[in-house]
Amino acid sequence: MTRTASADSITGIRTAIRNGETTARETAEGYLNRIREEDARIHAFLSVDRDYSLAQADRVDKLQSKGEALPPLAGVPVAIKDVLALEGFPATAGSKILEGYRPPYTATAVKKLAGAGAVFLGKLNCDEFAMGSSNENSAYGAVHNPHDLDRVPGGSSGGSAAAVAAGMAVATLGTDTGGSIRQPASFCGVVGVLPTYGRVSRYGLIAFASSLDRVGPLAASVCDAATMLSVIAGHDPMDATSSPLPVPDYTDELDKGVRGMTLGVPAEYFAEGLDPEVKAAIEGGIERLRAAGAQIRKISLPHTRYAIPAYYVIATAEASSNLARFDGVRYGLRAPQSDTLATMYRRTRDVGFGAEVKRRILLGTYVLSHGYYDAYYRKAQQVRRLLADDFLRAFKEVDAILTPTAPTPAFRIGEKSGDPVAMYLADIYTVTASLAGICGVSVPCGKSRDGLPIGMQILGRHFDEGTVFRVGRALENAIAD
Repeated sequence: MTRTASADSITGIRTAIRNGETTARETAEGYLNRIREEDARIHAFLSVDRDYSLAQADRVDKLQSKGEALPPLAGVPVAIKDVLALEGFPATAGSKILEGYRPPYTATAVKKLAGAGAVFLGKLNCDEFAMGSSNENSAYGAVHNPHDLDRVPGGSSGGSAAAVAAGMAVATLGTDTGGSIRQPASFCGVVGVLPTYGRVSRYGLIAFASSLDRVGPLAASVCDAATMLSVIAGHDPMDATSSPLPVPDYTDELDKGVRGMTLGVPAEYFAEGLDPEVKAAIEGGIERLRAAGAQIRKISLPHTRYAIPAYYVIATAEASSNLARFDGVRYGLRAPQSDTLATMYRRTRDVGFGAEVKRRILLGTYVLSHGYYDAYYRKAQQVRRLLADDFLRAFKEVDAILTPTAPTPAFRIGEKSGDPVAMYLADIYTVTASLAGICGVSVPCGKSRDGLPIGMQILGRHFDEGTVFRVGRALENAIAD
């Protein structure tokens, strides 16, 4: 069935403004007040500029007063992960080394949101340089999960997921390198989208791992997430990796249902290490999709077990290269009392980078070093090809693939911070799609006995976001019935 838009949805807000039931300014003020009331306990926002937000809202109201056509996100309050540049706003990437930096340009995805009439509420907290699975690595303090303040919201886009879950933004932008949109979406009970690599421009993104980083939306519903992606996707001459393929309106086929579709369930994602409550919720969601008319087929993705080691070789290698630019010379922090250039480099990085970032830089430098490149980095790239081939074979048999998003519900703050390997394994179901370059979405699929959200991951072919949204919408409707 087709569901009507809620008052706090993109369609609901835009329609209310168009019909004169509210104004963009009144809407923005309501969300800014909510941030003031709620964020002290959640800490999703790193910066808020009330005057900037209201000025954007006033521009939308001016269009409405003139009777002009409203753009697709007119008056919709959104927020942006602090690894994306917005001219004049702080862009810290959750790191002390960029404290005080304000970029003189705006990321393409952010610029597209502004052009579509969105109202920016502020910049969102995240793991430092998007490196983390819990949002505990932010130099500015951890984000708390709105469903249980003692638990993590997931990472690295924890602020992006928590802001939507707490009703402090209608939708947000996050980034996903190995699961950093999908895993926090699962932990916070919202929808999170991994677009195909190249579908959304990376221009203006503070890079972590350039062959893996992707910009994508988080929202409370599949429809809102699809609307956001329709706006931000598309070719950008400023990003040589962005695809020239045309962008469809992803909302056009949302309600076609799954009858006649074949959905694959990989055995490797339901093995040891999967929490029983997560398994039960995902299996329940699969059965709902079967009842909605989908054919469910068991498949195999045999190289899945190699995904975590391959990812943490490739991602750290690229991080060590990308983060070399933060040296205290051009922007951001510079350590005082350095009598030589080498000393200044060393002290700036020691003071400016957190422990997890330092760990990944060291790992990446090691695997790229002479004598180890072939043994580690080249081998990891070969494994990446095998993982991609697994998906290509599977998609010859099925239209989409269903898996858990994360092996557990949200864990407690501090529970895994002393065990990096345990933390890395939180991404075990998400890094495969990252390495393969395919698209995916995490959609709420149930809750644990403690009331913690559980997400189902729906993976699709390259540039087939429309199919994963269609399956996600069918799951959303089935659970709501």
